Amino acid sequence: MGKKDIIGKDILRQITVDFANLLLGLDIDPDHLELLETEEQRIEDRRADFLARVRQRASGESFLLHIELQNDNQPQMPLRMLRYYTDIQLQWPKEPVRQYLVYTGKRPLAMSDHIDHPDWRYCYTLFDIRSVDCQTLIDQGTPDALVMAILCDFKGKPAQQVVNHIVLKLKERTGEDEKGFRRYFDMLEVLSTNRDLKDELKEAETMLKEIDRTQLPSYELGLEDGIEKSIEKGIEKGRQEGRFEGTLAVARNLLPKLTDEEIAETTGLELDLIRQLRRENKPI
Repeated sequence: MGKKDIIGKDILRQITVDFANLLLGLDIDPDHLELLETEEQRIEDRRADFLARVRQRASGESFLLHIELQNDNQPQMPLRMLRYYTDIQLQWPKEPVRQYLVYTGKRPLAMSDHIDHPDWRYCYTLFDIRSVDCQTLIDQGTPDALVMAILCDFKGKPAQQVVNHIVLKLKERTGEDEKGFRRYFDMLEVLSTNRDLKDELKEAETMLKEIDRTQLPSYELGLEDGIEKSIEKGIEKGRQEGRFEGTLAVARNLLPKLTDEEIAETTGLELDLIRQLRRENKPI
């Protein structure tokens, strides 16, 4: 995972907690998590993606949790994981280590989770993120679950549609807490790189500005000046022509980006009206 050094520690901490509890089922205590950094810096950067000292809530067991993200199949991955293990164990020799490789790639998983040697055996846990239906996390409705959903299986749904839905739900859950929304959006940005969804996330960010600000509290997204002026012009036009016409204009803008149900939920318009708008906007 690139550019980890510029990611805030609070973001890394929360992502580690969410991976451990929402995806891996480890039930760790968020109040007993300490981010760690391996000292071994070779010529190539081999820092672990996520490394923390954690404690499970039920058993009270403490251990070092190492999570690595991988978006393509690499035959040498078991050796890389072994090298991570030796780096970690040399630095903290008296503490047990649990390792998880989370696969986020599009192709079927084709990596091994162990090394068999005549004199020894090494293994770690391999977790295929595609085994998790993103809808199960979206249905949980918490901001943390929504963030993790961006990594999971979209079940054939268009990526832009799913990302838009996640961002809209995240905005709804955080409400007027703009700082909270930005924190979770930053987490989405970190994880989206592992699914090649940066462009879709940027489009979803732009979409938020097109939504009626009385329906969904706006957030300053720093869009390009031309886009900003265009949106402001549309909002002003909505005020001039009346709230209903302005809402219709917003709904039309969202037709290529959201499902009919999502547009109805976002704008407050009747579902039948949204379907009529879609029929009217279909190319002949």
